[in-house]
Amino acid sequence: MERKSNLSDTERLNWLRLVRTENIGPITFHRLLQRFGTATETLNALPNIAAKHARKKPLVAAPLDSIERELESLHRAGGKILCAIDPDYPLALAAIEDAPPVISVIGSTDLLKRGCIGIVGARNASLNSKKFASILAQDLGNAGQTVVSGLARGIDTAAHEGSLKTGTVAVVAGGIDIIYPPENKTLYAHIAEGGLIVAESPFGMEPFAQSFPRRNRIISGLSQGVVVVEAGLRSGSLITARVAAEQGRDVFAVPGHPLDPRAEGTNTLLRDGAILVRNASDILNDIGKFSGGLLRDSGHSFYDAEPGLLEDLPANDIGDLTPIILDHLSTTPIHVDDLIRACGGHAGSVSGSLLTLELSGEVQRLPGNRVMRLS
Repeated sequence: MERKSNLSDTERLNWLRLVRTENIGPITFHRLLQRFGTATETLNALPNIAAKHARKKPLVAAPLDSIERELESLHRAGGKILCAIDPDYPLALAAIEDAPPVISVIGSTDLLKRGCIGIVGARNASLNSKKFASILAQDLGNAGQTVVSGLARGIDTAAHEGSLKTGTVAVVAGGIDIIYPPENKTLYAHIAEGGLIVAESPFGMEPFAQSFPRRNRIISGLSQGVVVVEAGLRSGSLITARVAAEQGRDVFAVPGHPLDPRAEGTNTLLRDGAILVRNASDILNDIGKFSGGLLRDSGHSFYDAEPGLLEDLPANDIGDLTPIILDHLSTTPIHVDDLIRACGGHAGSVSGSLLTLELSGEVQRLPGNRVMRLS
């Protein structure tokens, strides 16, 4: 039986408004919906939150007219949005802690209902590695897997090209209409026609530095496992591998020559326990153990009520704790439980103060119930 979303048109629009509101990232979004129940009620509460917690500047939701223009542009491009509780939103992605509340898609979302394998690697990849990535993607596609990558130069491009006929998903760093790099314009068009384009950023937004790590967590979040074909020690592909491991995904790596700097990253992954890949069979023999999406299937929801999470607190308590919290925090993430202990065990007060600081852009929530200071 087909699942149906219970979001009204107004609530769907308000999901996008809330997502596009300044300083409301994925984890904060989920926490706010846990507290207020719907995006509509959360938007109504934003002015009171700002006033109650003495926020220095108004907390203003994204303008309705700009959101309507974004949706109109997306629809004209042949796309649509998927909210995290929609039937077509991929279960594996919904199960990660910082799942994007809303994604834009162009193409066939049916590809997300199959098993997905991420393939990433160096932009300046060697000819042999690009050839291997293309063959690997083709073989995985022929085995019924959907290949996911990031439309970048090098390994990403080879992986998409190898799986065009069987189905490939490109997760882009900017808006869904922004083709980066520009030379992949033709490849983008082929994927939009026979595969799927996915984006978290607003329509028309150019990618910036932080867009790429955010994109990479979606590549791994969609996937049962991530294969790194070629990567240097400081490459974004290794960040993707680390995030994949944190998300509970399998990490695979293709060995390279010890003297080739483009193989330093993959060889390091293998030394640290990644699964060695010689061909598609090495991947297919392991992915059956994956259980991504079981969190959603078991009835868990980001939006289940969590009593006491953001309970109403006297303003003087929050005002007293906010500077103390900032003194305890740095740009190195710490666990919220450690912060609560450092603040004397006042869990409710810390939660309320953290929300204030999140909305003011002074702290950031991270997966694993961690938090860090931004300034």
